[in-house]
Amino acid sequence: MLHITDEMVAEALSITDAQAAMEAAFASYGHGRATMQERFRTEAGGVKLSTLGAVIPDLGVTGAKVYTTIEGRFSFVIVLFSTESGLPLASIEANAITRLRTPACSVLAARHLARPDSRRLAIFGTGTQGRAHAVQFAAAYPIGEILLVSSRPDPATATAIAEQSGVATRLVSTEEAIETADIVVTATRSRTALFGGGMLRPGSFVAAVGSSLPTTRELDDAALARCAIVAVEWKVQSLREAGDLVLADPAILPADRIVELGELVAGFVPGRTSREAITLYKSVGVGLEDIALAGLAWRRITAG
Repeated sequence: MLHITDEMVAEALSITDAQAAMEAAFASYGHGRATMQERFRTEAGGVKLSTLGAVIPDLGVTGAKVYTTIEGRFSFVIVLFSTESGLPLASIEANAITRLRTPACSVLAARHLARPDSRRLAIFGTGTQGRAHAVQFAAAYPIGEILLVSSRPDPATATAIAEQSGVATRLVSTEEAIETADIVVTATRSRTALFGGGMLRPGSFVAAVGSSLPTTRELDDAALARCAIVAVEWKVQSLREAGDLVLADPAILPADRIVELGELVAGFVPGRTSREAITLYKSVGVGLEDIALAGLAWRRITAG
């Protein structure tokens, strides 16, 4: 059985590849031809073990991602199988896959929920996912400026993101970011809302990707109440894990405003319906994303 390293994944896959793989996977799921396994967490002595997976016959693969969390640090591995023979295909270091698939799904959601002429991107959080989102959104949209909000502001970080994304980047206040951005990405470990939802600019799109814990949230009830539509990867998992939704007052977020990303991709529900609407994509990370991208990495690497 082949072992694929993060370096091999990074060399084999581009951000365009990742976005195409996410679209294919969610289209398959939206049409009922794929299924997912929920995340399960086990913890002892400060060490957390988590597993999640998917079966995607359209892509010829099934498998599971297994990872540890120790003092807030993650290490990921995927075990990939063939859906034709049932045989194991590869073990894959999945840190690079996780870095690619999360922003790729945010961009996929934005294709349905953001205005195509969005030009100003605000990012809360300058860690791995904040940086990855900057690069992928800058490649997908006519972004003219990236606004960074960080609990530890560092001009060198803004310079690095500008170099990686090719877009002018600067550190700003929360107020400036929210009141002027067309696309807002929250990629933090905050336990409480980052800003008052009343500040969101009409017509903006928010991608909240920072947490998959039911006890933490990046958005408040005011933000959720203003959203015309809230897209999630999979209601089964998202409504259990996403603190932004779990902790919200049920009265401000009726079920008919929550849709699955697969429904949008498959064309079963409309996305943005007006220029002034505020829209939200809340991500927790699901096995479908990991297995689809792992399958593509395996095909590319073995074909070469």
